[in-house]
Amino acid sequence: MEDKLKAQKILIVDDTTENIDVLIDVLADYKRSVATNGEKALQLAMSNKPPDLILLDIMMPGMDGYEVCRRLKEDEKTKKIPVIFLTAMTDQESETKGLELGAVDYITKPISPPIVKERVRNHLMLKLARESLENQNVILEEKVEERTKELALTQDVTIFSMAVVAEFRDPETGGHIKRTQNYVRALSLELKSYDKFKSLISDSDIDLIYKSAPLHDIGKVGVPDSILMKPGRLTKEEFEEMKKHTTYGRDAIQAAEKMLGGDNTFLNFAREIAYGHQEKWDGSGYPEGIKEEDIPLSARLMAVADVYDALISKRVYKPPISHKDAMKIITKGRGSHFDPDIVDALVKIEGEFMTIALEYAEE
Repeated sequence: MEDKLKAQKILIVDDTTENIDVLIDVLADYKRSVATNGEKALQLAMSNKPPDLILLDIMMPGMDGYEVCRRLKEDEKTKKIPVIFLTAMTDQESETKGLELGAVDYITKPISPPIVKERVRNHLMLKLARESLENQNVILEEKVEERTKELALTQDVTIFSMAVVAEFRDPETGGHIKRTQNYVRALSLELKSYDKFKSLISDSDIDLIYKSAPLHDIGKVGVPDSILMKPGRLTKEEFEEMKKHTTYGRDAIQAAEKMLGGDNTFLNFAREIAYGHQEKWDGSGYPEGIKEEDIPLSARLMAVADVYDALISKRVYKPPISHKDAMKIITKGRGSHFDPDIVDALVKIEGEFMTIALEYAEE
């Protein structure tokens, strides 16, 4: 610390050379520079090598010490430099004015060398401590930022890895995954502009829902190939087995969440989507038959995106239909199959859906 103190630079500002000489001798342990007027003091303070502390006389011709201090504290570059006033004025009003302008201390003349030395030392020590704390805060912020990036990458890799498993198993994934997650994001952004949803969905929520959307059918890894890849219509028994993919998906994601320390994790939306995307607004869906806003918003978004993409895409059991016909089916399901607000949002941004469908079309 002593070496750091000796490296500190002190600017002495006084219009009397005798006072300057005394202070130069008293502060011989430090680097010193001198100004005999306010203008020169500001020039030195705002240079590329500013002082670490300023001893500032108040009564000077032209620009007095008060004005110098005021300008120093108004400038972003110099406002943190400690200023100690030196003055022959001993009234309380003058001292109060100096402190209100931002000075850290007030020494009266004639000066006492031991007092000057000790007060300068104390304020330099405080300055170094403050800078050390600020540096530590910067380092801490950098570490937090780095850790946050690592955590976000871990989340992305986790979701991506699980999605790859689903893609290997389900012949309907690939382009379907990319399209549906982009549909969901487009719908989410549109809903966020509505007063009703402003407090229900944040930018971070939208990002996580977008990343989680590819896991909506991860439960299909538990469905037998004979059902999953059947080209014809499923029997009642086969359909009951297919419906279990929502529960399989939830259970798989819950298992991952438990390993991460509970269900309040970044996989929360993925679990909601996997388990609830086949529920219907009127309660006629599965697996639980819940309805309206009891269905998580993320699952209601996925329901619209998933059905739209299924309608416009070729499947082993059906040919694709046009965007126009798909929109007719979805709007017909407004208030029965789908959340009315989400259908209304889709109607407003249907052009975006068409663009997404073209961009990620199957080759």
